[in-house]
Amino acid sequence: MNKREFLTAGAVLGAASVFPMTSLAQSKLKINNLDKTVDSSGKYILPELPYAYNALEPHIDEQTMKLHHDIHHAGYVKGLNTATDKIQEAINNNDFAIIKHWERELAFHGGGHFLHSIFWNVMGPKQGNRSTDLNKYINKSFGSFDGFVKLFAAASGAVEGSGWGIMSYEPVADKLIVMQAERQGNLTQWVTIPILPVDVWEHAYYLKYQNKRGDYIKAFMNVINWEYVSEQFDKTLALYK
Repeated sequence: MNKREFLTAGAVLGAASVFPMTSLAQSKLKINNLDKTVDSSGKYILPELPYAYNALEPHIDEQTMKLHHDIHHAGYVKGLNTATDKIQEAINNNDFAIIKHWERELAFHGGGHFLHSIFWNVMGPKQGNRSTDLNKYINKSFGSFDGFVKLFAAASGAVEGSGWGIMSYEPVADKLIVMQAERQGNLTQWVTIPILPVDVWEHAYYLKYQNKRGDYIKAFMNVINWEYVSEQFDKTLALYK
């Protein structure tokens, strides 16, 4: 899978509800398990957690995981399907009077669906080890792993209101960057590929950590599945080499 194929796969995903997935397109979406976020008919679906609800205890509590996955993420899936259907109706009826609303809904719920689908997988009961390439890129991009941790925690903790902190691969300069994503669809460079997101919406931590977002971010660092993150980064990097 080369760079062009990867970008094509992204375009196919965005049009999935209009053009059902082919087996080839599905195979191109295995990075970060995005093939599990849509069914064969093109409807977006809620992916299963790759571990039990209580597997991240004591850092992330079971009740939060149930609410976060089964209620919040499921809500984004429903919203994304609704927005997709409404946009298709607008096309069919040649009526774009409220298209601004449905485009916002498409971005908001789509961002929530795909970021959460990555988020569940970058955590796990086993942390594993970082790959050689991931370590190399962390060091060249942030100076050291400690430099990354400090930047990631600071940027994620400083998100205004609700949103995400995301370590992404930026292919133009061939480096890793950390950015904030307010409300899931803002403050993006578009060319970056999410590698390690942390959800800092209050529903991700309030039951256990109340308003202490910093404590939650510290806890999150203890459940990162570095083996999975490394595998996805290595696959991504291979597209550009």
